[in-house]
Amino acid sequence: MTADHQISFAPVASEHYALLRTWLAKPHIQEWWGDPDTELGYIRDMVEGRDSTRPFLILSAGVPVGYIQYWFVGDHQNQDWLKDHPWLAELPRDAIGVDLSIGEPDHISRGLGSEALISFVAMLRSEGHQTIIIDPDPDNVRAVRAYAKAGFRPVPSLIGRSGDALIMQQANMETA
Repeated sequence: MTADHQISFAPVASEHYALLRTWLAKPHIQEWWGDPDTELGYIRDMVEGRDSTRPFLILSAGVPVGYIQYWFVGDHQNQDWLKDHPWLAELPRDAIGVDLSIGEPDHISRGLGSEALISFVAMLRSEGHQTIIIDPDPDNVRAVRAYAKAGFRPVPSLIGRSGDALIMQQANMETA
């Protein structure tokens, strides 16, 4: 069971870019994400409507502690994406993908990621989304463990077929 961190979410806005840039440069995030300026450019595209991905800050008791986003699988089921990520074609078009990172190293391994993911999935389900995936690097043991705590399990048919990603799906908690 996770601790009660009073998790909530706030849509990312331009005033959050400096904080996000700081987090993106942290070694524990750099290990799994790309160049901080490139990644921040992607987030700007999201905020400014050039990318359909929805970015949020993770708040614990109102204080920003991390970043989470959801993306639409159907928007990535095109030639450009499928040539490098053919596994996308095996997911329902209406599936939602989630990515997250905890901002500061002293906040990791405290249950925040699992708790945030559980809350975020509940929000997505309340909006009608049924198929929710997350795609960590399989070598990111801390993330895989956190996602498992949040009810995500590897998709058996995609194990070993998705490059540097472990495709995990969250079971609908009402039917699990």
